[in-house]
Amino acid sequence: MMEGTALFSLKDKVIVVTGATGVLGEAFCKAIAGAGAKVVVMGRNKERADERVQAIQAAGGEAISLLGDVLDEEQMMEAKDHILNTWGTIDGLVNGAGGNMPGATVGPNQSLFDVNINDTRRAVDLNLFGTIIPTNVFGRVMAEKGRGSIVNISSLTAQRPLTRVMGYTLAKTAVKGYTKWMAVELGLRYGGSLRVNAIAPGVFLTEQNYSLLMNEDESYTQRAEQFIASTPFKRFGSPEELTGALIYLLSDASSFVTGETILVDGGFNAYSGV
Repeated sequence: MMEGTALFSLKDKVIVVTGATGVLGEAFCKAIAGAGAKVVVMGRNKERADERVQAIQAAGGEAISLLGDVLDEEQMMEAKDHILNTWGTIDGLVNGAGGNMPGATVGPNQSLFDVNINDTRRAVDLNLFGTIIPTNVFGRVMAEKGRGSIVNISSLTAQRPLTRVMGYTLAKTAVKGYTKWMAVELGLRYGGSLRVNAIAPGVFLTEQNYSLLMNEDESYTQRAEQFIASTPFKRFGSPEELTGALIYLLSDASSFVTGETILVDGGFNAYSGV
């Protein structure tokens, strides 16, 4: 039985990270490479993807970049074939692609009943089906060998619904439900070595939520102040603070854990305000 840090090692594993060109994706890729894995950096921004790969290689790791839209099953299939031709297998998947979009957010002076339905659907598609499609494609490889770990990205808003972000709330709540459903099905069909879990970040400053949290003069918005007041740690999270939970879920340290969502939120979900 492995002991100590070896439990958390990803040495020689091949891990696919979607949404790898985002703020959180950068931290994910760096941590996964640092744990010894070969990293597939997948996103839609070639320049950023290549930068992630170069940084990993400069630190002595192995990585390749692949461009792909997680909602395009054919592109995901092509990516899978490229990975198998390069490294021969896939051991893990981080479904990091997702995020909010302005049209799926209810403005402070907007009627709740005038929400943009098309943009709300797009938010659900990106976060939910942008998780399901890569899981179907890359998860099949893991299922064929009966071993692997998939980590989805849910959100605090799936636990404690947040005002205004209707589309995002619906989507991330669905991701949490999908995580449980898929974990049960995979466990029943493939035994105990193919797992699915999720991480639910609290409030982290990213490109998608920047305008909701920061004013043009880089001071906090009222919404940001409310988040911080409701977080016992009294601050936003740093992307690197998600990586401990991520490595745990990808590694053999969590070999008997599946269907779970780990909150990384500085105590927000636990705090009653009193």
